[in-house]
Amino acid sequence: MKRPISGTLHHVEIWVPNLDTAITSLGWLLETLGYTLFQSWDSGRSWRLGPSYLVFEQSRALISDRHERCRPGLNHLAFHIEDRATVDALTVEAAHHGWYLLFGDRHPYAGGEQHYAAYLENVDGFEIELVADDESPQP
Repeated sequence: MKRPISGTLHHVEIWVPNLDTAITSLGWLLETLGYTLFQSWDSGRSWRLGPSYLVFEQSRALISDRHERCRPGLNHLAFHIEDRATVDALTVEAAHHGWYLLFGDRHPYAGGEQHYAAYLENVDGFEIELVADDESPQP
């Protein structure tokens, strides 16, 4: 593998209140997007794509049992998706893996008229955004 460009993301570690929920929702999504399981231990998993990886760990040091995306810290993770049809298909399939559609009244343009995306949240309060890469350029 080529040496990563200096300054690119190495990894992100996110503490989750329930590892099984993370595996069901986030693991499904990451593997669907081409990530591969990278590390696995009793309280955590990581998935890798290229030189970067995402870690989800259920730590005993957690002080809450739910993530709150509106507090300081991580709001959401956004992923490039090849086209609008794939965003639509993933949005439907995500419901079978613990995801709920956010901003349904404005979907798929909750991010603006030129931004085709799905905003999803899982039962632990983590949000993801699936962004169509075939969207029209903004004026």
